[in-house]
Amino acid sequence: MPEARPRLLYVTDLAYEARGRRYCDEDIRLTSRLREDFDLALCHPRDAAALMGRFDAVVVRNSGPVLEYRAAYDDFRERALRDGVRVYNPLTGKADMAGKQYLLDLTAAGHPVIPTVDRAADLDRLPPAERYVVKPRLGADSIGLRIVSAGELGGLDLSCGSVLVQPHIDFAYEVSFYFVDHDFQYALHAPDPDRRWELKPYEPTAEDLEFARGFIAWNGLEHGIQRVDACRAPGGELLLVELEDLNPYLSLEALPRERQDAFVTAMSASLRRFLGA
Repeated sequence: MPEARPRLLYVTDLAYEARGRRYCDEDIRLTSRLREDFDLALCHPRDAAALMGRFDAVVVRNSGPVLEYRAAYDDFRERALRDGVRVYNPLTGKADMAGKQYLLDLTAAGHPVIPTVDRAADLDRLPPAERYVVKPRLGADSIGLRIVSAGELGGLDLSCGSVLVQPHIDFAYEVSFYFVDHDFQYALHAPDPDRRWELKPYEPTAEDLEFARGFIAWNGLEHGIQRVDACRAPGGELLLVELEDLNPYLSLEALPRERQDAFVTAMSASLRRFLGA
């Protein structure tokens, strides 16, 4: 008899509407290719906890902001950890998977990240700026993000620690680095800062890759897909904007076909290693 193929539960919200991109198209493309190597079923994130016991692993992909199904996600996470369910990405990530605390931790440790604080007493640690970004600690996809003037800083309620404050950086462009496990796959950048999702391939320098790999190493995930989002600051240096380790959108449509194929090959190999197959 033929050897049984690994069974994957692929978690995605095909109806989620995102600004400037169609998440569902990416997952349709990815699953059509992954079916060549795995037995695969798709489900909505609200259904993952009930279904996951029937599969060899759960692959969390474009599942949308957790804020929209917080109770269901917390139940899924608790049950998966309790029952030893294999989840890809593993649930041990220290970055966006766990909220925005990592931005505070990285700031305090002196890493190249946009300076971030969450207490009124620490506002003077931020570099002077005309405008500041205020974002929820548990935010995602720019939900709840707002920009305030320097004069409005004193009126912010930072007593409950639910929001973070950063200087507004007049960056030249944003650039994202995509990794499978610890292996760099490709980079994309938005040449026009006002059009964040009009992405083009970017050839990183050795210094760029050293910057990105530093955060992948810091997070410590042995398996999975991660995206390092950065901005090119006025001084020319890169600063971390976000380390997405839960369900990073991959923008595969911005790549030539051969690079898309190479990514799927890398993801499939990673999943096989993860499963020990």
